[in-house]
Amino acid sequence: MKERMQAKGRVAVAISGGVDSSVTAALLLEAGYEVIGVTMQLWAAEPAGAAGAECSRRAGEAARDARRVAAALGIEHQLIDLQEQFQEGVVADFIREYRSGRTPNPCVVCNSRIKFSALLERALALGASHLATGHYARVAYDPVSGRYLLRKGLDAKKDQSYMLYRLTQEQLSRCLFPLGELTKEEVRRKAAALHLPVAAKPESQEICFIPDNDYRAFLHRSGVTAAPGPIVSTAGKVLGRHRGLPYYTIGQRRGLGLAAPKPLYVVEIRTRDNTLVVGEKETLLRQGAVVEGVNLIAFPKLDREHRITVKIRYRAPAVPATLHPSTGDREVRVIFDQPQAAVTPGQAAVFYQDDLVLGGGTIKATL
Repeated sequence: MKERMQAKGRVAVAISGGVDSSVTAALLLEAGYEVIGVTMQLWAAEPAGAAGAECSRRAGEAARDARRVAAALGIEHQLIDLQEQFQEGVVADFIREYRSGRTPNPCVVCNSRIKFSALLERALALGASHLATGHYARVAYDPVSGRYLLRKGLDAKKDQSYMLYRLTQEQLSRCLFPLGELTKEEVRRKAAALHLPVAAKPESQEICFIPDNDYRAFLHRSGVTAAPGPIVSTAGKVLGRHRGLPYYTIGQRRGLGLAAPKPLYVVEIRTRDNTLVVGEKETLLRQGAVVEGVNLIAFPKLDREHRITVKIRYRAPAVPATLHPSTGDREVRVIFDQPQAAVTPGQAAVFYQDDLVLGGGTIKATL
């Protein structure tokens, strides 16, 4: 990042109204860039329903905070309308994935389809050479391989490289992540020193289009209807009834409505016969996973086995594994050194060597 910031130019900063993106804009100004702030408009001013109204209200507050930050920094600010792309590319995709019995990560999808695709295109149309965001990650060009590399952010607690594994070489070549070299505490101190109006603003941990963090209620509001069906043990014994497969996820323990001597967990969502399979904790363990839709960053092709660490959820620790090529198109197999629990179809599996992101994909099936 430091090397790439030597060549000054016009940069668009995705300002969300939070402290991270605001400090990103400030750092680039200090580095001598011409900075323009851009904020994604993802919700209509008057959407239908209480939940839509809440999303719109929060989005309006974020846009106002973004304008306040831009004014404080003395930079131009534009609101970019991406409602249609967001609804189809992220929200509708989220609903489709749950309907198919998978558990998606909408932030990963939003980064690749909206922020670093649709928003990046608009930024380039405004004359910017790059799009900068407040992600805690690092990107740099490797002259030996001729590729742009993605690395973890230096703050291990805030590292967001997992969320960016889908970025292509072209997208990475247009990205700047100034916070990748900083800790969250340093970012907060910088915001306070600059007297930014959002310096003390708390972080949001919610999915932006599910303001109450209740995805089951969101699916119901979105018209997802699912037929009840049997809950069976791993041995095939019928234990009860579920209220619809989209309302469950692998590893779930609460809300099953079952009485058993030991806690039971969802171990399989079987869409072919509308069955929910449950078992004791040890039945969650899997030796590996088939990963599809693979995007490779560090090299163009996987032609041999690689020793890696892999994260199978954003908050999960990276665990040792072996990455194997597969005969499928953009498909690989990951074999863990030790069996892992709750390996969930629909979630991202991201491959690392130390702090380098080799690539990643979507978990298709378990092994």
